[in-house]
Amino acid sequence: MVFWMALALLTWSESSDALKVGEWPLFRGEPSLRGVAPGTVPAQLELLWTYESGGAITSSPVVSEGKVYFGSDDMAVHAVDAQTGKGLWKFETDDIIEAPALVRDGMLFIGSSDFFFYSLDAGTGELRWKHETEDKILGGANWVTLSDGSPRLVVGSYDSKLYCFDPKTGEKHWEYATRNYINGTPAVSGEEVVFGGCDAILHVVSVRDGTSKRQVELGEACHVAGSVAWIDDEVYFGHYGNEFLCFDMKANQRKWSHVHPRHPFFSSPSIGQDRVVFGGRDKKLHCVDRKTGETLWEVPTKRKVDGSPVICGDKVVFGSADGRLFVVTLADGKQEWTYDLGKGIYASPAVAAGRVYVGGSDGLLYCFGDAAKQEGT
Repeated sequence: MVFWMALALLTWSESSDALKVGEWPLFRGEPSLRGVAPGTVPAQLELLWTYESGGAITSSPVVSEGKVYFGSDDMAVHAVDAQTGKGLWKFETDDIIEAPALVRDGMLFIGSSDFFFYSLDAGTGELRWKHETEDKILGGANWVTLSDGSPRLVVGSYDSKLYCFDPKTGEKHWEYATRNYINGTPAVSGEEVVFGGCDAILHVVSVRDGTSKRQVELGEACHVAGSVAWIDDEVYFGHYGNEFLCFDMKANQRKWSHVHPRHPFFSSPSIGQDRVVFGGRDKKLHCVDRKTGETLWEVPTKRKVDGSPVICGDKVVFGSADGRLFVVTLADGKQEWTYDLGKGIYASPAVAAGRVYVGGSDGLLYCFGDAAKQEGT
């Protein structure tokens, strides 16, 4: 128990956006959406607990200060003790919740299909403020700290707008209009955010004033439904034009492209030091060389892989719509462990302190880890 509490104290701090061990406080872990968890994960996991939400879980869980947070088709946000799986609180909305949460500074932020974006007290679930958009919200929010220290929240909606709020008061600073739905979570670099939309455009927007800094036309039918990872001067993402690509922001051109003849890419990527891992609707997990896009290995599954993988140490954790959760080696994709939930996995896993948390379409949140580190052992 002391070990677990020590890990929980290593939080995503105000002074640094670096991801700390034991934390996974937003979709893909940290603001650049890299999808890499610190620490290690056991090659052979054991089921430690499950929590029944009452509805299918498409919302990817997040972890902060010893709690797991997620939305469910039961129309509620749930908070669960990360150690025991005991339910702590739930907050009800008026529609299903597919969006992932963002937790920071004792506050939780999440969108619902009821058109509202909510701010809750992360400890109690009490409503702090809410803002109504003009359509459902499926993507997660991201946090930006401006150069003067001012915090900002950015989140997209199916009303084709990106919104910027003051996280403490809910004041709307600006909205940025696109031509179609915004489905993913915006990635952050400095005072700019990047995201792709169903308008087949890669957008770069200033968080300070909501002005467009760049728009990259991707081509007809190249709708971006997933989230973009932004590392240094490069962004990585897939789209419905059957292509996963790396775009060089500095050179303003595609660096490389991984094209499938028939199937699109919905999954958001995980960016390692020298390789990129992402799921495909061709029923495979793909790993390519980060510099060239050359295929290094593939892991076949029985259904599409829309959830996003997580790199943790020398392992990759991911789920498939065939209902199986996998741990494979980052080096060569060799399967080390699998668990069949019995129902499809569409949410992305969260990995924190060597534990894996994932929601299933059976309505259960699952926690896997090393049983020897359970409380009292």
